[in-house]
Amino acid sequence: MGMNQYLQSLSDLETINRAPGYFKFEQHSVAAHSFKVAEVAQFLGDVEEQAGHTINWRSLYEKSLNHDYTERFIGDIKTPVKYATPELRKMLADVEDSLTANFIHNEIPEQFQAAYARRLGEGKDDTLEGRILSVADKVDLLYESFGEIEKGNPEPVYTEIYRESLATILQFKQMACVQYFLKEVLAELLSADFSDRQKLAALTNQLLKHAKED
Repeated sequence: MGMNQYLQSLSDLETINRAPGYFKFEQHSVAAHSFKVAEVAQFLGDVEEQAGHTINWRSLYEKSLNHDYTERFIGDIKTPVKYATPELRKMLADVEDSLTANFIHNEIPEQFQAAYARRLGEGKDDTLEGRILSVADKVDLLYESFGEIEKGNPEPVYTEIYRESLATILQFKQMACVQYFLKEVLAELLSADFSDRQKLAALTNQLLKHAKED
């Protein structure tokens, strides 16, 4: 038993496409998503650090780089399906946990098992780094959906993915990085000229208004 199986498995993440089953102009793999989430998390961590918070950078990088590795076992399930009910989400999480534990036990050398149990576990916890990961994951998903909307993709699912992504980001509205994202980044994103700009801006303003009222 060595690390060969794990290192080979990294290529599997390049072959798993996100948002399966929907027409898209641009394909995104789980491997590419993991890299982008790590980059986004790095930026969000910078914002939090400048706001006076202490970042455990090792934890943040490990969480963001590895957060979707377990999709190697079950693939990328459609977002509306994955979150259809809390019960289904828990069942999928239990399957992921079981397959991950078996993989670590059978394929990772014993001296590295504790490290990979930490890295491949659920990263979206209540720590600052876990909350940054939750936001970063949805920021990349928002950009993926925006890219399809901007290109004129007629699939309504991308508007729903954009809505769900922004709504989740707004759940962390007290965080400095989210406030910066909403004020500086999202505003710039929506200033671009594209066919559905007014519709998307109206949806965004509606979600922002509801978030202020909560």
